Amino acid sequence: MNGQRTVHFIGIGGVGMAALAVLLRNRGCAVSGCDLSRSPRTDWLESLGIPVAFGHDPAHVEGAGEVVATPAVARDNPELIASSRRVRMRGEVLAEVVNAAPDSIAVCGSHGKTTTATFVAKLLLALGEDVEWAIGGETGDFPVAGGKGVLVIEADESDGTLALYRAKTLVVTNCDYDHPDHFRTRADYDACFNTARRQSGDVVEVDQLAPLAFLDAVDAFAALAPHNRKNARAAVEVALRRGHSQEAIAAALPEAVASLPDRRFQKIADGVYTDYAHHPAEMACAVVMARQICRGVLRVLFQPHRYSRTKALLSDFPASFALADEVVLCPVYAAFEPPIEGGDIADLYKATREAGVRVMLARSCEEAWEHARNSIKGGDITLLLGAGDIIALADRVRADIAHGASRQVRKILIGHGSNTWKSDLNLSVEYVKANGPAGESGASFLAAHPSLCPWMAGIPGTIGGWVKMNAGAFGHSISEVIEAVKVDGKWISAEDCGFGYRTSAINGEIQDVKWRNSVCEEGTPADFLARRKNFPPGTKGSVFKNPHRDFAGRLLEEVGAKGLRVGGAYVWEEHANVIVAGPGATPSDFLALSRIMRNKVFFKFGIRLEPEVTGLA
Repeated sequence: MNGQRTVHFIGIGGVGMAALAVLLRNRGCAVSGCDLSRSPRTDWLESLGIPVAFGHDPAHVEGAGEVVATPAVARDNPELIASSRRVRMRGEVLAEVVNAAPDSIAVCGSHGKTTTATFVAKLLLALGEDVEWAIGGETGDFPVAGGKGVLVIEADESDGTLALYRAKTLVVTNCDYDHPDHFRTRADYDACFNTARRQSGDVVEVDQLAPLAFLDAVDAFAALAPHNRKNARAAVEVALRRGHSQEAIAAALPEAVASLPDRRFQKIADGVYTDYAHHPAEMACAVVMARQICRGVLRVLFQPHRYSRTKALLSDFPASFALADEVVLCPVYAAFEPPIEGGDIADLYKATREAGVRVMLARSCEEAWEHARNSIKGGDITLLLGAGDIIALADRVRADIAHGASRQVRKILIGHGSNTWKSDLNLSVEYVKANGPAGESGASFLAAHPSLCPWMAGIPGTIGGWVKMNAGAFGHSISEVIEAVKVDGKWISAEDCGFGYRTSAINGEIQDVKWRNSVCEEGTPADFLARRKNFPPGTKGSVFKNPHRDFAGRLLEEVGAKGLRVGGAYVWEEHANVIVAGPGATPSDFLALSRIMRNKVFFKFGIRLEPEVTGLA
């Protein structure tokens, strides 16, 4: 790399991309970049003289001899398409910079890379060395890149480019299997690290370092959590091998470890912490730290990162929650991965539930935080774990805690048997049962009108619930016998109610119904009831609507859904589209089981079943 090169970064606002852009700028390259939107990091880059454009436009790459991207850039990105012959991956370019440096320290490993690299750079600076760094995290006023001198970088293994490194010093923090989207086996993962070891000069194996007695007298070292003491020990080892004395290191170490990189057990509000951890080993460390300061309920909100990691490490996740009092799981952050069978949040919920952890399932990160906010009491600790959308909750958390956000209750009108799923999270929702004629039970209505819709015999619910969901059976729907519906004081004709298969467009309180002058001659309520299966106690009815020209029950039976169980909820052995709430069943069990059922059909047939039960989508 030299001043004759022009380099454009797609997604320059990313922490790793910004750091590399600064390194290349320092080496005389003409650097530019773009990102979707402005951020503090893009402002910082511009303050360094690096032009940043916003949005993605092929015009941005005109004149660039080289374009740098990461696997996170979508394949259909217009800039990527326009510059396909000039694209190089970030890890490849960073390795090239490291290999050309006369003195380089590369920190790699499954966990602790960012913290260890930060400790190394700050310790060497405190010891008086000239240091240049490029690290995947910021620490207060210590940006992702800067300085000049010995080059300290965080080396990422996720895309395999670690195998390109030939560093003067290689620090290996640990090697727990990860990134199954790139490394198909543990052997492939280990091979990548081993190649970097062979090609580098001095190798520091952190897990093999012996304790140093002089560190016991350094209060700042003793105060660190055990995993961060290992990270600091690695930095100390680097300094020792560079010829610094124990006395000088002991004096400089407190400055080096005074603060952790952002999102490494970072306090964002009273009683609320966030951590980037998304591998079970990292998560366990964060939970241990939270347990040590918790005087009430330790509540963990976790968003898995990538379907492939969720599936590959499924059996390892539950143990990382062992010290938590309550776990709320959020939908997987895809990171551009397509869904894969066995990698859904429902699969993780099932494994965690079976491990005996108190766990609940949220439909979004926002819903998980709403539950936590409504549940927090003095002494509680809420820990937000993950590397995806959950990061974006930080501003909302700060605002809610600082201003004591009032509980804005959302009212949902239901009737008995109205096919509405109710979450077991502590949400700001009030369920209001229908009154008046629409609140009449279906059974009493049939007793008074036996010839109007006898095929509804045995179907639970109120008139309002029947109408709202356009309930039916034996090829019939309740909308067949409706003339008009009174909603919030206004009569609406049946034609304007938006009736469809097990659905309607009715929005509001159903208060009354006008029935057509109709008589069913196919049989009496008793006749239809005799034809109906004898459902077991706790039956929650059909879960999914029938897709076009097919039956949900048939598809679910084909994928082996009968007998599937999550917690206390299970699929009825007599009908694959019916969930039964057995002993101890929770709403989260129901939600997770329905997701697993739907996923099985999708991965075998490519059909996305639509829930018949409101709230499951």
